[in-house]
Amino acid sequence: MFSRRQFLRFLGGLGVFGASTTAYGFAEPVTRLGVTRYDIQPPQWPADFQLKIAAVADIHACDPWMSLAHIQTIVERTNALNADIIVLLGDYVAGHRHVTRFIPADEWAAVLTGLKAPLGVHAILGNHDWWEDKKVQQEGQGPTNARRGLEAAGIPVYENDARRLSKDGRPFWLAGLGDQLAYVPARRFRPVRRIGVDDLNATLAKVTDDAPVILMAHEPDVARRVPARVSLQLSGHTHGGQVRLLGWSPIAPTRYNKFVYGHSRTNCDVIVSGGLGCSIMPFRLGVPPEIVLVTLGGSGPATS
Repeated sequence: MFSRRQFLRFLGGLGVFGASTTAYGFAEPVTRLGVTRYDIQPPQWPADFQLKIAAVADIHACDPWMSLAHIQTIVERTNALNADIIVLLGDYVAGHRHVTRFIPADEWAAVLTGLKAPLGVHAILGNHDWWEDKKVQQEGQGPTNARRGLEAAGIPVYENDARRLSKDGRPFWLAGLGDQLAYVPARRFRPVRRIGVDDLNATLAKVTDDAPVILMAHEPDVARRVPARVSLQLSGHTHGGQVRLLGWSPIAPTRYNKFVYGHSRTNCDVIVSGGLGCSIMPFRLGVPPEIVLVTLGGSGPATS
């Protein structure tokens, strides 16, 4: 059985759908950019409270596949959505070695400062933001270069944290989980107690009233443990499988098919973005790069 890495390398190297399809798959990361919209009404979210959230996931900054100019285009398209709040769902760092340049954190973070929304821009980190930081992996502790870059640019990074925000006098909580796959055992020189830096209980313990909660979690699988107290979980990480055929992803880094891509429900509503960049190989097929716009409240049934 193929692993995700083997499948993507096989598909990219052999072009199983023919030369033209392979060429399209390699071009898609840099030539396409869409917006996927979800209008949902979670049971825990007030029906008369409309909130628009723009979610940007898995940028994986590098030349030539995700250049600073392309990130600038993403910033402009995101701003044009006129969302109330913008969330960045992790993995800003390149996720593969097929690049001409790894873009430093201070450069891609400077471009992301162009993101604007009335309730601000808020971020979490992803596994590659940890994995590609060799010093952090060796020492077994952060902060990562990605976090430093974001915070230096004035973008707050949530790591097992929650903040109370409000729109038009209506409060809600935005929570951000630490990454669940932060440390790679094979790369560590100093032992750490666990692979992740996530603490779901500690994160939700910071919610101190009954206002609705939105949770940012890079990897989606934690949704199986997220309580019904949370209205919505926003995740990335999977890239929708990066290859998606007739709604089916042959390989995806999740244990649950329902969390590969799109909108689903467990205890809470979950939306998994297909992301923007690439991991393992600079190749996407059937799951174009996307910005996600979620409208909570004031609308009809969920779409996916």
